Amino acid sequence: MPRKRVVVTGYGAVTPLGPDVASTFAAAREGRSGIRPLRNFDPARLPCQIGGEVEDAWLDGRPDPSRRLDKFSTRGVRMMRLAAAEAAAAARLGEIGDRSRIGVTLGSHGEHPGVGDLMRIFPHWRPASGKAWDGAWDYESLAGAGGYDFLAFYRRKVDVATSVLAVSLDCQGPTASICSACAAGAQAAGEAVRLIRDGKADAMVAGGCESALSFVGFVGFVLLTALVEKYESPEKASRPFDRKRNGFVMSEGAGALVLEELDHARARRAPILGEVLGYGDSADAFRITDMHPKGMGAVLAMRRALADAGVEPARIEYINAHGTSTPKNDLTETLAIKEVFGEHARRVPISSNKSMLGHTIGAAGAIEAILTLEGMRRSEILPTINYENRDPKCDLDYVPNETRPAAHRLALSNSFGFGGQNACLCLGRFEDG
Repeated sequence: MPRKRVVVTGYGAVTPLGPDVASTFAAAREGRSGIRPLRNFDPARLPCQIGGEVEDAWLDGRPDPSRRLDKFSTRGVRMMRLAAAEAAAAARLGEIGDRSRIGVTLGSHGEHPGVGDLMRIFPHWRPASGKAWDGAWDYESLAGAGGYDFLAFYRRKVDVATSVLAVSLDCQGPTASICSACAAGAQAAGEAVRLIRDGKADAMVAGGCESALSFVGFVGFVLLTALVEKYESPEKASRPFDRKRNGFVMSEGAGALVLEELDHARARRAPILGEVLGYGDSADAFRITDMHPKGMGAVLAMRRALADAGVEPARIEYINAHGTSTPKNDLTETLAIKEVFGEHARRVPISSNKSMLGHTIGAAGAIEAILTLEGMRRSEILPTINYENRDPKCDLDYVPNETRPAAHRLALSNSFGFGGQNACLCLGRFEDG
């Protein structure tokens, strides 16, 4: 029995470049950066003071029929609802009668409590001695004062985005919450593909969301020295594969795709925007804070995606790189691409959307898959901006600084997560037959 084909019938995004896919792609093709000085909290004493924030007006100004879910939604989940609403509208998801055959898989990590949350709960700690952490919480005082209500706890759970989206779109099929760092959005799409192929669902809403631009969420990455600390301007800070790269820029956003079994999509005459041909995932099993120095986990993920798609490496016409703008990761990804593609590595265009968007963590894989598909539809390859200083060790074609007109039908989208969790999607322009 032939394997079921999985097509993309809708997608949506909320990013630092725009409130939807059209505005995000339009800004990206012009090489604009969405990185600005942080406004959500005062970063004045931190070595990194920039990020990719989504405009509040974009979240507040768009109609949302599911406002009743606001009390369950953090900032990241609100972005996810808007991105998913765009995707669902494009796919005409509401037309599907059997809602038990529509599922949800999302990459999300919940959200850290803000400083205000911590200040509200701290007065209910009762020290038992002179040591700050020797004591107990006064639960009666905490509960009576309403210092930490149920919703404040519930909103920050890692599975909330999945639950809220299922309610919002009336998706009664299989659900999964993916927590695999920077690979989460791509893994959510890949696992959705597997569920459709296995006959567990006819359609899936898949994607990822992240909003960690609070002091507590941000400072952890500062302490890891993972964020950029040397930059001429916010717009110039994210520079994947450039010799002067020195850390990534944290951002927020959401991306959602409606994935659907081909015959099901055809039967209802849904729009077909592209196809997920293959999915590969892997683990480095090396070190929590570093990729394998030879990129072996990345190599495995790419090879598995190609094998799953039945596509030879030489047929790939574009790679949407993970491209974080960190010294080690960009070099390691370059080495991994050379290992998988051999001489073809020097011919295939490679670019990083993070040069413009920053790193949206759990949303990155979904957003970048969407931009890859949109680029195929428009016959354009988005650039790697801020590529000004050639690194002799990163010596491939990174599509520097300008969008490149190029018809292409097959692409890879890489997502390599902190802790060595890797995912790769093989995407194609839809071809009938």
